[in-house]
Amino acid sequence: MTTERIGPPLVGGEREMLRAFLDYHRATLAMKCDGLSDEELRRRSSPPSTLTLLSLVRHMAEVERTWFRIVINGETSLPLVWSEEMDYQVAYDASSATRSEAFAAWQAEVEHSRRIEREAESLDVTGHNARWGQDVSLRMVMLHMLHDYARHNGHADFLREAIDGTVGA
Repeated sequence: MTTERIGPPLVGGEREMLRAFLDYHRATLAMKCDGLSDEELRRRSSPPSTLTLLSLVRHMAEVERTWFRIVINGETSLPLVWSEEMDYQVAYDASSATRSEAFAAWQAEVEHSRRIEREAESLDVTGHNARWGQDVSLRMVMLHMLHDYARHNGHADFLREAIDGTVGA
């Protein structure tokens, strides 16, 4: 599988730019996983860290679900993908996970996120973050998601390089 990644526009409105950069970072994570087997995706390739590429995909499914569905869309009774108890650490244990399971969950959450963002009246729409005890805007969520993907894509760079030497993009 080869992921198509479209570069963000150089000129555009705020919402268009946020949307495009977020999709660019989503595609970057998928690209870091392209061409690897389930075993390679589960490999803890940078000891002593237990982080794997597949655990990053699973984690980002939880992050997408939390910020867009639970916080912005108000689906407060929705459990996490891998934990009914809202334990975010569970997603990081990808020891028995498969690409198909992790990517299906992540891509489903990304589609929910895209729909919620598209249907929102503006970036000023707010939702309540119970963990923070504060309301947050969709704008803040989009910026936070960009930050989270960019940070984890940096991790993915190192993990992928340690698996097969692939670097770049």
